[in-house]
Amino acid sequence: MPEFDLSAEDALRLNVLLANQPQAIRVNESSMTLFGLLKDGEISIKLNPNCSDDRYLKQVRSLLSERALGNPAGYPLYLQRWTRMGKMRDESLNQLLKLGDPEAVFAVVCAEGLTDELARRAWWASEEPENARRMLQTEAVAEGRTGKLLARYLVEYLPFETETEAMIESVRVAMRPGLLSHPEREALWKKSVRKIPYLTGFIAADPDALPGEMPHRSDLFTVRAALSSDQQPAAELLIKSLSEQGQQFLDACLRILAKPPTQDVITTTMEVLRRYYAALRPSGDPDLTLAELQEEAARFTRSDPTLLSLIAKLPALRPEIEAMRILSGVGYGVLRPLLKGSSASGGLLRRKLESVLQGIAEQINLLLGKATSSPV
Repeated sequence: MPEFDLSAEDALRLNVLLANQPQAIRVNESSMTLFGLLKDGEISIKLNPNCSDDRYLKQVRSLLSERALGNPAGYPLYLQRWTRMGKMRDESLNQLLKLGDPEAVFAVVCAEGLTDELARRAWWASEEPENARRMLQTEAVAEGRTGKLLARYLVEYLPFETETEAMIESVRVAMRPGLLSHPEREALWKKSVRKIPYLTGFIAADPDALPGEMPHRSDLFTVRAALSSDQQPAAELLIKSLSEQGQQFLDACLRILAKPPTQDVITTTMEVLRRYYAALRPSGDPDLTLAELQEEAARFTRSDPTLLSLIAKLPALRPEIEAMRILSGVGYGVLRPLLKGSSASGGLLRRKLESVLQGIAEQINLLLGKATSSPV
């Protein structure tokens, strides 16, 4: 066992803390203070280094690692051991929270065996937005007591986020059912009028449960009556698209594509659209350009037997059915020819992608009843 160069006072207080079986430990490096989470509260230890702060903290963490993992080398070595075993055992997650190491905490929040109780301890150990987002992806956490705390934190932290991808994901996970109250959801929805990444997060979370209200398309009842006995996916998706929820979703997508700030916003929106109409294309993303998708959709609606019977009932809605087929295939393939590896954003991005964004918007407008298309 290596010799630790800790001050006598710190060595005594750390050993007393460890003897009390802390649930988690964190270290504030700027103030050189160590905190321990106990069953009945928390305690703090003001460290008294007798060498440089960095070296002293390394020695403190070595002591913590020796007691928690049986090895003073700390988390990175434990990670290597975990990798060789193929999977970390769930019972080991408790020990990682006692290292005072943010990387070890991150390993816990990403673990398959994360529980609501472990999430509570991990959040105490490291209140970071990425940790909150990761933990809310776990059902046990989202449905537990910690989930609401994490969701509210992410919403409150949104004004400080600088990356659109982080904004989208924060809203997406916070919108999981039961995490935020109705007023909280409505307040965030109002902000999405000015914050396109927020709106993108909403549609990514649940396109069928967006806040606000929008009327159904005027011909919904006519279409529903004509297709009442038709159970094929195209019929169900057409009715869904013309409903209040469908029109709200399509309108949100249209607003996003009118002024997307980044590529993340565009690719997420296309992914959501593709997933929304996935039943029309079970094979998934076809990786086609927009022109190829339009040609393929025209062929599809003229050759697929089930669609031919559907169109025979509602011939005027052939353009809408083609639009749904096109939207079921939008992906990076429609962007690749125009971006060619570019990292453009803002106005430059919109100028580069103007033809594609306008083309997708035309399909959405067809379903919103805002545009007409002459028969081909």
